Amino acid sequence: MRRGLFLFALALAALATTHVQAQTRETQQRNLDRYLQFAGAPVDEFPFWSLYQWELVGSDKVVVWSTVKNAYLLSVAQPCTKLQWAKAIGVTSNQRHVVSRAFDFVTASGESCKIEQIRPIDYAAMLKQGRGEDKTKS
Repeated sequence: MRRGLFLFALALAALATTHVQAQTRETQQRNLDRYLQFAGAPVDEFPFWSLYQWELVGSDKVVVWSTVKNAYLLSVAQPCTKLQWAKAIGVTSNQRHVVSRAFDFVTASGESCKIEQIRPIDYAAMLKQGRGEDKTKS
């Protein structure tokens, strides 16, 4: 009996501490619409040292942060079937510390998805307007 209670408590604790980033398509579309309000014109490349954070905002769109303050909306070529189910992604940088639309990919679960478009996001302005606080709430 004690063992059963212990396992139940352990399972509850694990469930409570698990961060799930599953989002509905409606939530992804709402978040994409918010990012698009602050997205600049397409660029060919951006400086990249490491992937700080990412957020899926569509079956072919992902927002990546190269630093705490620098966010980019990437659109990838279809099909890119594993992106929408990925728990982690990567971004290639085939040129030295630069992600390029011409040469680089978003990788997800072993699939490489060609970057078709890069749009910088004015993330500071987005935060200033209070829109970046909790991206999953309505």
